[in-house]
Amino acid sequence: MHRDYSYYGGHVAIVVFDDRVEIRSYGRLPAGVTVEQLSGPHLSELRNPFIAEAFHRTGAVEVWGRGTNRVIAECKKHGIPPPAFEERQGFVVVTFRAEIAPSGTVPQETGTPQVVAVLAAASREPQAREQLQSAAAIKDREHFRKAYLEPLLSVGWLERTIPDKPRSRLQKYRLTDAGRQALGQGGGPKPSRPRSRR
Repeated sequence: MHRDYSYYGGHVAIVVFDDRVEIRSYGRLPAGVTVEQLSGPHLSELRNPFIAEAFHRTGAVEVWGRGTNRVIAECKKHGIPPPAFEERQGFVVVTFRAEIAPSGTVPQETGTPQVVAVLAAASREPQAREQLQSAAAIKDREHFRKAYLEPLLSVGWLERTIPDKPRSRLQKYRLTDAGRQALGQGGGPKPSRPRSRR
């Protein structure tokens, strides 16, 4: 609805990082509208009136100029910081800050197939990182390490066979008693949703 369609190469992109989600929409803000105004009451400047009218008729848009304020209110309702608005290299960028895989907690829901697969693999015998990653069917090594292996070690469901040498090429990982209990419960209880620390 807000994208600048005058350039055929323009686009809208959603980019997911470990600690934030960015929505990038091609085109600068309309004349007279600043990024600071988007976080408070402001008049609406319709870039694409026909598209905006179609959204309004479906009920997706209630009142012109309230969209960003509704987004901010929803963020506060769910305990995350309000989004940051900025103009960057011809794009309007909206950044939502929220940890996708917070340090020290099990990623996503603890009963996900990936977590259960890792715990099950480690329950049979100590496994190398590559074996656990393969069991979880995750291709990216760094993503597996940050989003699964380190959190599972942090909460004490896995432990290193060579704790004094974390980077040893002979390092393997085995299931702890707590991990065995969690595995018996189908992955354990669901963790509370992370609150913002920003």
